[in-house]
Amino acid sequence: MRGKYAWLWIAAVVLALAIPWAFYDFHTGRHSGFVISMLSQMGMMIILALSYNMLLGQAGLFSLCHATFFGIGGYATIHFLNAAGTGSLPVPIELIPVLSGLSGLGLAVVFGYMATKQRATAFAMITLGISELMATAALMFHHFFGGEGGVTTNRMIEHSLFGLTYASGLQVYYLILAWTLLATAAMYFLTQTPLGRMANACRDNFERAQFVGYDPRRVRFLQFALSGLFAGIGGGLYAITYEIVTFDALAAPLSANALLMAYIGGTTVFAGPVLGAVLITLLQSGVSLMSNSWLVYVGVMFITMVIFAPAGLTGLILAHRPIARAGRLGRLALPYVRIVPPALALVLGFVGVVELTSFLTIGAAQGKSLVLFGNRIDIHAAMPWIVSTVALVGGAAWLRVESRTFGRVWESVTADLTPVRA
Repeated sequence: MRGKYAWLWIAAVVLALAIPWAFYDFHTGRHSGFVISMLSQMGMMIILALSYNMLLGQAGLFSLCHATFFGIGGYATIHFLNAAGTGSLPVPIELIPVLSGLSGLGLAVVFGYMATKQRATAFAMITLGISELMATAALMFHHFFGGEGGVTTNRMIEHSLFGLTYASGLQVYYLILAWTLLATAAMYFLTQTPLGRMANACRDNFERAQFVGYDPRRVRFLQFALSGLFAGIGGGLYAITYEIVTFDALAAPLSANALLMAYIGGTTVFAGPVLGAVLITLLQSGVSLMSNSWLVYVGVMFITMVIFAPAGLTGLILAHRPIARAGRLGRLALPYVRIVPPALALVLGFVGVVELTSFLTIGAAQGKSLVLFGNRIDIHAAMPWIVSTVALVGGAAWLRVESRTFGRVWESVTADLTPVRA
């Protein structure tokens, strides 16, 4: 990592180590199972998102089958654990993810040889076909994939480098954290190698890369294969955590999740997918407990990012760096303060309309009552609908006016500044 940002990574590692203890119940002597599970999932998704960004952000390859390698790493790990449990595979559980990664690498080599012969739209269509092929295979070939019920294992195989049983979720979390750090460091190192630089060159101008003597197809193939390696590691950690893998682990929705995490976080910055993975996991784990419509919010957020912030959240943050260096950040304080109220009204109005509409078709049929913003709502009354609609429409109109004002201030602040590369 770059020296000037090393403190951010160190702070993130310290936070990851300490955060489970912030939810420790000293009365019962137990950690929060929900928090441990969510943090473990974040680790897996960080690996998945970063490995996907090796294709999308670094090589310009829009893949629709990345979950295939995550899933195959998971399936292979189940069988590795079963073999280790019977004593036929003398490998400690801490090293099982190495075999998981090699499984993902092997499959990525096979499919990558075909897919990377093309690029752009043709490449995306090939990977879509691969995704459907593997999802179908997972339902057909029961001996390896287990059909719809999947395959199961027991992670307590009594083979550990540190004498651990991994009976508790906390031990598994720290195993995931260790592998997340190792995989993240390895993927960052790859961005600094000639292969990583040439992947960027082929992304930006593959004709020029070819002209100076490099084979863009070989670069795509190597990048594709290595991304499968890291995705397989993530899948192996998934299998160790949940002790079951079904066809959902390699189906298209998980590939779409990887795309969401990488894009929302920012594909142009290495740490972007990390931020995206944390945010999407929080939405999946936290918001899904409060609302059945959480997928609507994720979808709208993705569309908003594509339209208004194609560089992702990290891109937005880095856009302020030259302004801060010039000492002009204070000039944006008032415009930001002014834009918050209409944005908040828009969000609250949108949430109100979505929840009211959703409850009409789902909650009411189940005989439930809607609780919104801490208040019990009568969905048949006119007032909740009027308030939500006014907040949504009024907030949108107000935000449009304030956005124009903000845009003028932004242009005046950045008029003579040179953008700084990440």
